[in-house]
Amino acid sequence: MNRDSRLSSVLHALLHMAEHDGPVTSQTLARCLGTNPVVVRRTMGYLREAGIVTAGRGHAGGWRIRADLATVTLRQLHAALGEPALFAVGNRNEASQCLVEQSVNAALEGTFAEAEALLLTRFSEITLADLAADFARRHAAARRPRN
Repeated sequence: MNRDSRLSSVLHALLHMAEHDGPVTSQTLARCLGTNPVVVRRTMGYLREAGIVTAGRGHAGGWRIRADLATVTLRQLHAALGEPALFAVGNRNEASQCLVEQSVNAALEGTFAEAEALLLTRFSEITLADLAADFARRHAAARRPRN
């Protein structure tokens, strides 16, 4: 089953970028994400179009976060990525003439719509600043000496 991991990758990349003072190259982000720089450029291009990041070329170039971390929500990032499907499950046949399948489809579609609405509402409540703060707490805890 194929999953769209771009949102997770973008969040990972943005949190790494938030820790850097200057621009971060596609090559550096690719190493952090375990992927190819071309994939990073393609994915970050969506965020550039949404005004969340900027990109500079040349020796001192790279990606920079343009937006305030406290104002960028997971919902905005999901939208910037083209609103990929949130669930990998779906109806066997969308336009069935079978009354049994129509009943099944109606139940599943309603349930999926409710679940997606809840998930998108929660995405609207979580900001990059929230994730950065959680990372900072985890990082500080990992650095504390254990007894």
